[in-house]
Amino acid sequence: MEKYGLSTEIVHAERRQQIENGAVHKAIYTSSQYAYRDANDLVAVFQGQPGFSYARQGTPTTASLEKVINQLEAGAGTCTFATGMAALSAVFFTLLKAGDHLISSQFIFGNTNSLLISLARLGVEVTHVDGRDVAQVRAAIRPNTRMVFMETIANPGTQLVDLAAIGDLCEEHKLLYLIDNTMTTPYLLKGREVKAGLVVNSLSKMICGHANALGGAVTSTGLFDWSEYDNIYDDYKKDDPRAWGLLQVRKKGLRDMGATLSADAAHRIAVGAETFELRMQKSCANALALAHFLEQHPGVVSVSYPGLASHPQHARAKVLFGDKGYGTLLAFELAEGIDCIDFLNRLDIVLLATHLGDTRTLSLPVAKTIYHEMGPQKRKAMGIADGLLRVSVGIENESDLIGDFAQALDYYS
Repeated sequence: MEKYGLSTEIVHAERRQQIENGAVHKAIYTSSQYAYRDANDLVAVFQGQPGFSYARQGTPTTASLEKVINQLEAGAGTCTFATGMAALSAVFFTLLKAGDHLISSQFIFGNTNSLLISLARLGVEVTHVDGRDVAQVRAAIRPNTRMVFMETIANPGTQLVDLAAIGDLCEEHKLLYLIDNTMTTPYLLKGREVKAGLVVNSLSKMICGHANALGGAVTSTGLFDWSEYDNIYDDYKKDDPRAWGLLQVRKKGLRDMGATLSADAAHRIAVGAETFELRMQKSCANALALAHFLEQHPGVVSVSYPGLASHPQHARAKVLFGDKGYGTLLAFELAEGIDCIDFLNRLDIVLLATHLGDTRTLSLPVAKTIYHEMGPQKRKAMGIADGLLRVSVGIENESDLIGDFAQALDYYS
């Protein structure tokens, strides 16, 4: 249990790890190899004792960041990766095999959808369901179902699946429950609160927060008993069964696949994490204010943001997130006759970019960019209109941010 508040804990997290020479940050270890005076010590590391052998499997810098992320998620263990997609890939490709069945939300990030297509081509059956209704998840369960995967807040439509009820269902059926917590972050929701066994976070986004590093993480909540899971290799069945899954993800994802986070990126993410709570507070407040403004403007026909009373899952969001906020992502559609590209070009302080969770507010036309390859039928099933605009809200002054959208909309009045 944390002794202090979140910001206090994270600001002081690294220096409490017995950092060398009294530094407040872990050093950036650039060495790709680690030598030992006694060969027995080298052997011990290869056989599972704590330590470092080759940087592909991690460095003291990435290990330090893993402790920080684990603290954010209140987890039982964390492994970092080069990107969030690498973290997801490591979970899917190391814990599933041909003939297994995966249940996934139909409201998932475009690149994740592409990843699941690749997984299906290797023999894993994938069923997409509307996770807003737990009955659909229950109906999809088969004898060979091994995993249920959900994103917390969907990107870009902001649909909020029934996370808690799905967690109860997975517990009942002893299924591995994997959630992608990127859009909520551990500030709004910790995976263990909805009974997830594994939690993925893209560290590139809100946790880093400055668009200057890529990274991802897999955190084990310690709630899933891996002795019930068929796909754990015998080599990793040692000590506490609740640690087996993450050990396999680490060994296969880092050692075999090489999806290793660099020490430089780990350092940048750790420094960014120190202001994580402050940035989330400001961005969530800005997002709510902007959503209210857009919803009331005649030049806008619809706004999707969980903090609005008009959002279909607003009541669920209030229960899950309390009074902390409703996330930094919103989406909206312009009134008929307003060209979304022309509108975006009239914005001044908003960056036209594809990233999320930056200090700066970002926007893009969804159907023409990140979901272009998906095609119109799939976009329609996900609720993505051709003119939908996604906004990742930053930490600018609220009045300046709203003023920028107002001046762009006023052009069409």
